[in-house]
Amino acid sequence: MTTISETKITHRMALKGETLPQKLDPTTQRDGYWGLMGSQDPGQEWLDAYRYQLATMAYAAGAAHFHRMPALRSMFKTLMQQLIAKMLKRAVWGYWFLTSHSGKFVDPDIEELRKPWADPIVRENIMYSGHLLLMVSLYTMLFNDDRYNEKGALTFHWNPMFWGLGPENFSYTRQSLQDAILAEMEREKWLGVCCEPNSIFIVCNQFPIIAFRYNDITDRTNIADDVLEKYTAAWKAKGMHQDNGLLIEWYSPKQNSKRPAYTIGFTAWAAAFMNSWNPKVAHQTFKTHTTGFLSKVEKDRVNVNSPAVAFAVRAMAHGANADPHSKTTIRQAMKAVHDRYPDGVPGPPYPSPIFGYVVQWASEVGDKETLTGLMNHADRYMNPTWLDGGLYYSASDDKTDEEGNWRTVDPFTGNAAIGYSRLNVLDGQRKMWLNPWTSEHLSQSPFIDKVDLASGVDFLRGHWDNARGAMVLTMRTWDGSKKNVQLECSQLPVGRYGIYYGDNLGETRDVNAHGDIIDLTLQVSGEELTVIVLRA
Repeated sequence: MTTISETKITHRMALKGETLPQKLDPTTQRDGYWGLMGSQDPGQEWLDAYRYQLATMAYAAGAAHFHRMPALRSMFKTLMQQLIAKMLKRAVWGYWFLTSHSGKFVDPDIEELRKPWADPIVRENIMYSGHLLLMVSLYTMLFNDDRYNEKGALTFHWNPMFWGLGPENFSYTRQSLQDAILAEMEREKWLGVCCEPNSIFIVCNQFPIIAFRYNDITDRTNIADDVLEKYTAAWKAKGMHQDNGLLIEWYSPKQNSKRPAYTIGFTAWAAAFMNSWNPKVAHQTFKTHTTGFLSKVEKDRVNVNSPAVAFAVRAMAHGANADPHSKTTIRQAMKAVHDRYPDGVPGPPYPSPIFGYVVQWASEVGDKETLTGLMNHADRYMNPTWLDGGLYYSASDDKTDEEGNWRTVDPFTGNAAIGYSRLNVLDGQRKMWLNPWTSEHLSQSPFIDKVDLASGVDFLRGHWDNARGAMVLTMRTWDGSKKNVQLECSQLPVGRYGIYYGDNLGETRDVNAHGDIIDLTLQVSGEELTVIVLRA
């Protein structure tokens, strides 16, 4: 993913982990190096694993391209190819072999481990396969490029060095990947596909549902509507909400039981993407659950309260009409939690990416004031770090401070979720669902080609203004150096064009046919350079 300040896209990934001499972009590093992406759990089983970071980086790039810089096609296309390539590495999906055995945590009735399998797609594991499907389906929709539907395009190499009877390969295409997921949904009676064995998470099934919609556009099918009819009916009968309004944590088919949620995390994450197809529920969730979980503690800052404190604040707000944003209320809630849990609130083995889920939620169904307040909090309390021109939030195990300010930073939040939230727009997923790009649209839209982020240039603007007949591009180098950049303006309407560098007309060019291009060689420095290719 490109890292983002409010108006800037850089070619450096916001990553965590080991210090390396090469540039810290995992899409261009040699295999086996992951820059700063190291997750809390070494087995890639936790919520900040590579798969979640990579997928969210791809969604961020997709949102930036669709909503902010639609003309910069080659830049985003290359980036998404690189992210998908990383998603196919065994380091990302190899955890599944052990997970496929199952265990007491997800299936308390199990008496012996299951026979394992390494194929990360064929059964269960929607927490990987669903994200991969959305990544390749989003790519196909954005670029009208169906390379991931070619035979063997999605191939998984299972080749442990000292284990097994020899290497195995598992090959899929975009279509067969979708077919495998649909088969699993049907097997689970349309409640969704399991993430871990015996565990259906609502949030993880939102991503393949969005992918079905994009594939319908590509394949001229109507699978998404059919799936949603069955999916909503199945959950209407089962019930996905708890009495307090939160979505359940997960459903266990074998025991026909629901795991209750004790944080806002999965509800926020699910709503951020469920808004694509169910805006009524997603927006209502934000309206009813910000109380207690989010507190406007300063005029321009919004804090995320820890789960136990949030529930205490909600109780005080509802029962005693206390102001949920008051420092007095928050202190009283913190004292109540401390009195109840003097040794600390029991929790998972690693911190959850709650802040990351919440900012994605706010970016999709919240309001500008709340999102800005959350970003201001991150900038003041969560270790903003610039490295090679890129902004990320450095991993930290710091706990909530004495004033209740959220300080924990996990790799998912610091590398991907905050960047996604800066790039997304209100109802961003919903807008892409309603009006995805078609092959007809892309075949007629002017775009910038033959340049990518390896150029060493940050792109601040890139769009075609159809009303004015103008291609507008603004760029600068991230390190202040001078770079020569070559690019092409493609699919411009026929006509004569003036090429302006800032306010000055530099030259004129003619486009005589649809396939003609205007190629430009530009010298870019640390000062912003705006180039306008204007039709006369």
